[in-house]
Amino acid sequence: MAEDLLLEIGMEEVPARFVRGAMDQLKAKTADWLDASRIAYEGIEAYATPRRVAVLVRGVAGKQADIREEVRGPSRKIALDENGGWSKAALGFARSQGVQPEQLFFKENGGVEYVYALKSGEGAPTIELLPEGLAGIITSMTFPKSMRWGSYDLRFVRPIRWIVALYGDAVVPLEIAGVKSGNVTRGHRFLGAETAIARPGEYAAKLREQHVIADVKEREAEILRQIEALKAERGWNIAVKDDLLEEVLFLVEYPTVLFGTFDPAFLNIPQEVLITSMREHQRYFPVLDREGKLLPYFVTVRNGDSTSIELVQRGNEKVLRARLSDAKFFYEEDQKLTINEALAKLETIVWHEELGTLGEKVRRIRRTADAVASRVTEDEAARADISRAADICKFDLVTSMVYEFPELQGIMGEDYARKLGEREAVCRAVNEHYRPRHAGDEPAEGLVGAVVGIADKIDTIVGCFSIGIVPTGSQDPYALRRQAAGIVQSMIAHRLGLKLGELFGIALDVYEERGLKRGREDILRDLYEFFGLRVRNALSEAGIRYDVADAVMASGFDDPLLAVKRAEAVAEAVRQGESFKAAVDAFNRVCNLAAKAEQTKIDPSLFEDDAERKLHEARGSVSGRAEEALSSGDAAGALAVLTELKDPINAYFDRVMVMTDNPAVRANRLASLAAVAADIRRVADFSKIVWS
Repeated sequence: MAEDLLLEIGMEEVPARFVRGAMDQLKAKTADWLDASRIAYEGIEAYATPRRVAVLVRGVAGKQADIREEVRGPSRKIALDENGGWSKAALGFARSQGVQPEQLFFKENGGVEYVYALKSGEGAPTIELLPEGLAGIITSMTFPKSMRWGSYDLRFVRPIRWIVALYGDAVVPLEIAGVKSGNVTRGHRFLGAETAIARPGEYAAKLREQHVIADVKEREAEILRQIEALKAERGWNIAVKDDLLEEVLFLVEYPTVLFGTFDPAFLNIPQEVLITSMREHQRYFPVLDREGKLLPYFVTVRNGDSTSIELVQRGNEKVLRARLSDAKFFYEEDQKLTINEALAKLETIVWHEELGTLGEKVRRIRRTADAVASRVTEDEAARADISRAADICKFDLVTSMVYEFPELQGIMGEDYARKLGEREAVCRAVNEHYRPRHAGDEPAEGLVGAVVGIADKIDTIVGCFSIGIVPTGSQDPYALRRQAAGIVQSMIAHRLGLKLGELFGIALDVYEERGLKRGREDILRDLYEFFGLRVRNALSEAGIRYDVADAVMASGFDDPLLAVKRAEAVAEAVRQGESFKAAVDAFNRVCNLAAKAEQTKIDPSLFEDDAERKLHEARGSVSGRAEEALSSGDAAGALAVLTELKDPINAYFDRVMVMTDNPAVRANRLASLAAVAADIRRVADFSKIVWS
């Protein structure tokens, strides 16, 4: 008979950032164990609060499924020895399957006879398997950080204080780190009490009676419901960031939303400073007006009910006042620092032991940015702003505010630079050059910030590659993938007339003066491979289907902007269906044969058929126009020009035998096709297009 199964692990308060992962892990491990143990079940639900993770498995079968399966072993030839008896291989197979040799039999599979073993057995009762199984699930869990306590060897995220293990109404007996399982859970630390659970299905309801909302989605919905009610009542815009909501969600078991106030005089500090202080130190949600301006209020979530809520409000206000006073002090102290004084301090800060100080990095950024600027703009004012922004882009790293809140780097630099009289484009660039800061973020809005950002990011990437720090697998401690993606995003967004090879060369030239630890060619090879994946991702994010992206990437990606345009043009053409497929078929016939060409020189005097001459002439007309279109960024125009070759190509193959017996004529024809193929491949390798 099927019964529900409950496993709850009660602990001391777990860091909020670990709770969801622990909950998901417990659910996955439980499901995996049930599947591996051949125990059927209907469904599985997971629960979590700061003090517990739990799973409730519905409809768990009363016994394992019986086993009856045929396991294939070695072939008959290997299974029998020269005397017709069982070979060592067959006997070893029988032992591995737990059967006697006389139970082996032969069966044909795919025209070959193999020896088989029939494994059969009756499933064991579930209640007998659960103690060892549940204990194994708990002890196999892993966490980003674990701890040991007392004299126990078990490493866990926090000390285990109670375990609930129920199958139906029966307690599953197990013991972990001195804690024996039972049917008693614990409610809210202050508002609840211990409570017995008679059957697994009443778990959530019993905890709710003890002021614990164990269901994560229910708890999140309750927090948002209360915030929405407060917004409607006060007419506020409460800024709820997903990451902060996630953290608050796992800081409380029974949420009650409340608000408080702070001295409006603090609003003289940039609101980013106040918001960061509230979020990072106090886990408060800021309150904004309809225009997005910060108001002197905050919203927080209490782990408890509304009892003495005014006292809680005053306590939070007192703590926040101290935090904001610190922020005000840091901000005012930073005003005493000049940019030149800050830049001098960068000379004493090591950026990387093999790559020098932050001061050296800034000088490299300046040189790289100047070189990039000379290639992407003729505006002298913009070039001057780029130089200045590159010079001061890191000066705020030595300020007290950024030391206290590293996430404010750039934001504080923009504010301080503006107060110190820098040009507006320069001020914005000090902030914007860090963008995109994370996945989903946009690149810099201004050209100045984009160029300085590209220079900063390529300096980091080339520097790391030059000393052998190349991301592998999931390891990327310097966030080089994100920075490379940011470069590609910026080049595309600002339509920069800059190729990756030029950018790599600029940065390598700058680094070469201090000496490269690795060979330049090796670094370039790794850079192209690394950035190729980033361009490929950019095509995917632009909605380009995989085969079109493959076709375009095969034709090169040195110009990321042009790669995107080529992909968009090919994708649009593919949507035309059969009309474009006919052109692609012609292109592919040319490219397939062109691969056999061994020479590039074309001798028109060797043409024997008018179709050869017409294709040669058509190619001569198309090649220049297609190249001109691509040079101007008109990929769709280049593709339209190339499709003019469809009819001359088809006529050519109708009348010309390419692989003729005459070696000179054959080589000339292959060279002619290779020239056509080269023009086609400037847009894409159309053989990679998949037609439905």
